[in-house]
Amino acid sequence: MARHDAENAAVTALLGPTNTGKTHLAVERMLAHRTGMMGFPLRLLAREVYDRVVAEKGEQAVALVTGEERRIPEEPRYFVCTVESMPLDREVEFLGVDEIQLAGDRERGHVFTDRLLRARGTAETMFLGADTMRPLIRTLVPEVRFTSRPRLSTLAHEGHCKLARLKPRNAVIAFSTESVYALAERIRGLRGGCAVVLGALSPRTRNAQVGLYQAGEVDSLVATDAIGMGLNLDLDHVAFSAYRKFDGRTTRMLMSAEIAQIAGRAGRHLTDGSFGTTGGIEPFDPSLVQAVENHRFPPVRRAYWRNAALCFESLPELAESLAEPPPLPGLRRTHDADDHRTLLVLARDPAVAETLTGADRIALLWEVCQIPDFRKTMAEDHVGLVRRIYLSLVESGRLPPDWVGRSIERLVPTEGDIDTLTARISHVRTWTYVSHRADWVDDARGWQERTRSLEDALSDALHTRLTELFVNKRARTARPGRRADEALFAFVGEGGAVTVEGERAGAFNGFRFRPDAEIEQSREVLAAANRVVEREVARRVAAAAADGDDAFALGLEAGQEEAPRWGEIAWQGAAIARLGRGDSPLRPQIVLIGEDHLSAAQRERVRRRLQSWLDRRIARDAGPLVTLHEAALDGSARGVAFALSEALGCVPRRSLSPQIAALDEAGRRGLTEIGVRLGVLSVFMPAMLKPARSRCAGLLWWAWGGAGTPPPTPGSAVSLDRDPAVPDACYAALGLVPLGSQALRADITERLAARLRKAAREEPFAVDPGMLKLAACKRAKFDDVLAALGYTTVGLGTDGQPRYGRSGTRRPAERTRRRGKGVDPDSPFAKLSELATGAVRPS
Repeated sequence: MARHDAENAAVTALLGPTNTGKTHLAVERMLAHRTGMMGFPLRLLAREVYDRVVAEKGEQAVALVTGEERRIPEEPRYFVCTVESMPLDREVEFLGVDEIQLAGDRERGHVFTDRLLRARGTAETMFLGADTMRPLIRTLVPEVRFTSRPRLSTLAHEGHCKLARLKPRNAVIAFSTESVYALAERIRGLRGGCAVVLGALSPRTRNAQVGLYQAGEVDSLVATDAIGMGLNLDLDHVAFSAYRKFDGRTTRMLMSAEIAQIAGRAGRHLTDGSFGTTGGIEPFDPSLVQAVENHRFPPVRRAYWRNAALCFESLPELAESLAEPPPLPGLRRTHDADDHRTLLVLARDPAVAETLTGADRIALLWEVCQIPDFRKTMAEDHVGLVRRIYLSLVESGRLPPDWVGRSIERLVPTEGDIDTLTARISHVRTWTYVSHRADWVDDARGWQERTRSLEDALSDALHTRLTELFVNKRARTARPGRRADEALFAFVGEGGAVTVEGERAGAFNGFRFRPDAEIEQSREVLAAANRVVEREVARRVAAAAADGDDAFALGLEAGQEEAPRWGEIAWQGAAIARLGRGDSPLRPQIVLIGEDHLSAAQRERVRRRLQSWLDRRIARDAGPLVTLHEAALDGSARGVAFALSEALGCVPRRSLSPQIAALDEAGRRGLTEIGVRLGVLSVFMPAMLKPARSRCAGLLWWAWGGAGTPPPTPGSAVSLDRDPAVPDACYAALGLVPLGSQALRADITERLAARLRKAAREEPFAVDPGMLKLAACKRAKFDDVLAALGYTTVGLGTDGQPRYGRSGTRRPAERTRRRGKGVDPDSPFAKLSELATGAVRPS
């Protein structure tokens, strides 16, 4: 590590928007010193600066150090690196780090923060980046001196413009590979072609595509936010086709600073640029436009940090050191970087765990876990590769040359579609990284040359394929000149539509792909579609697993036409699962929809994510039941709580008479404290009677009962017409008490029963309007309610209206049952009248 304690070493933060010449100035400052080192966020940027420094100082004076490429002469004076690969044990006079605002990035931020805190040149240190980092750098590096540079040109908003009317020398921005391909296909038809820039492209392919644009062969560039850093293009206008992006964990709105970073690619040096929107989105909000044009954005509040002083004495000590809290304010601990997640998976692998017998083995496992996953969506394959590498190193200290050779040989073919070639390049990049570990492989230089030449060949093939598809004007599926063995080009566009050679072949709904009827007979088109289906499913699984809770919805309205329907779980508006009978009423089973397209590991990953979301949703919508289920009660109180939670919040008191009779004062108090009411007719939880909670309880009952006909939804109503087909247990889960032809809410039933008992003290009594209003019941149906509660007509009053009194010798349940509207005599509600009328005294 470069010396941190050089008291006379200047530390400068050079901050400002895009197109200010910050990187150019920093390189000049480095070259003014005898030795220097610079760290860049991208391999592409590092290579560009390396070529510039080599041209000025000579190849023997400059080292290039990235994860996949190391060119280190015998006595280099200058090191150009990616930030992760900076050799901090080397002492240099000048040290610089570009794009320091990436300290706020969730995945890589801890590396940039480490450089901000620990990396220093002996004479000069310079951090380059956005002005949003100023307050945080001031907090973390008090000795810093700030320097600002204004933008060399103006960036202005030009509103919304149709794709066909965009002015020349433009870049259209999308935030997924599928969207980029769809836009490029449209531009090919509208304007004759375009270049394509994606983060997944190798530097060689990316430079070749940019070369098409810079040479004027095409007037448009379609790109992801990969152009936001390091690509100096002659762009006049940047048009955004979307506001939202998937950041590796969730789909979210772009922040104003991110929009500025991308839009700032328009207008280089002294040439002004513009930005706006295109496609199906509206123009930017005026306040956002003002922020971008004036370069004023919310500051970065926290930088991600991870302890660099790790302990390898044991796995628990390594985990503890990784969990070390940040030492300074303004820092946030990184929880789930890729290497950390890989470590957690492999530590649970029995074959790996039994080898972790000392600090050397644990340190080796950590080193191997840091192999980058260039494929991103193939997590299981990556972990499997890391596992194989680790176990091979443990066994023999070296990777078997024949296995390495076979693994690389499988990547040699240069035929295939864009996705196939891109995947092969990602695999090669992994092996290139491994080949630079001379302590892992024999003949490291030979493997490096082999992987470098293979990446170049695949990159050239990918550039050719992109150019054929998006620059040359060709017919679609039956285009002239297509070789018989050449695969059709397919991609997934906006909204999940799968397109093969420009023609729709089907669409995704959640994890399900449904081919269109007219293409099911075309084996070639179906094969092309299925190639992208597997990759799209993997992408969707990763996105769903990483998305926030607000991306999911639960169907709680019966008869709803759009997803989610009753009992379904929707992700981003598409049904992906439904509820079924689980281990308990509060823990329904999650049944995936369209799981045939998922591997076993993918199914488990989605289920785990949905289960964690559903647990939180149930805790929110049925919180009192969760509290009841987890309550620390003893004896009879515990029995009452268990029965009540199993019934989802409402039970006829008669069915719990033995337990209630055995309750002591502490048990009654404990039940009361968690919201249980021991009513005359029912034992229930008043908090569960709210409409949202009642609906949730009804859904849980429906799932527990085998997911048949959805139950009624009372909403805010206190009474419903009773459906003979609906079981009493369902009404109880909804917080309703069946009474003849009606079902009344439990708390209303208690109040009504109390009012009737009071009125019956002086028999006979008349039904007054207050009783009808309380029960929210029409007069014609109120007699059924009275009968179910044990009251019958005993005559007429002087006003000609019926008078009522307690039932005689016949049981009310039998009388109402004979009328065809009564309660099942075997139901726990059958003898409600005995309690309601006082024939049986409550304990």
